[in-house]
Amino acid sequence: MEEVVLVDTSDNEIGVMEKMEAHRKGLLHRAFSVLIYNSKGEMLLQKRAKDKYHSGGLWSNACCSHPRPGESMQQAVERKLMQEMGIDITVDYSHKFIYRADFGGLIEHECDHIYTGKYDGAPVTNPHEVEGWKYMKLAEIRMDMTQHPQSYSYWFKLIMEQKEVEIINH
Repeated sequence: MEEVVLVDTSDNEIGVMEKMEAHRKGLLHRAFSVLIYNSKGEMLLQKRAKDKYHSGGLWSNACCSHPRPGESMQQAVERKLMQEMGIDITVDYSHKFIYRADFGGLIEHECDHIYTGKYDGAPVTNPHEVEGWKYMKLAEIRMDMTQHPQSYSYWFKLIMEQKEVEIINH
């Protein structure tokens, strides 16, 4: 049984709950999103596997998930980055934000911690998590999001709207 860490709006832990139950109830919980850049300044995108519990088949940031109860955010980020993309790097904390989105019966209400890292290789993806991947320049991502917003995950569009993405040192 996979559990998520429930938090208040100040990101203080207030309990744990089974992941799908927290998503059905729309309770605020911790999550993370990882932005990976190569030496050309391009961002690594992943196409989520079609059978994911929501947002399957959509393009998103390199990796996203939830920390386990008792697991540090850094450990969780590095664990999932290896599990989903086969990438073993140290990442840096950037910022966090709260969002809420209804996916037809499942509600993402997350305090999303954003991490960044550098990687020039080709990922070795887990087919249960990832359908495809590519590197793209930020301007190309933004242009494609404008033309095809339905092709991208909700939270990734929010991340790309944030000014911090412009100033990340890559």
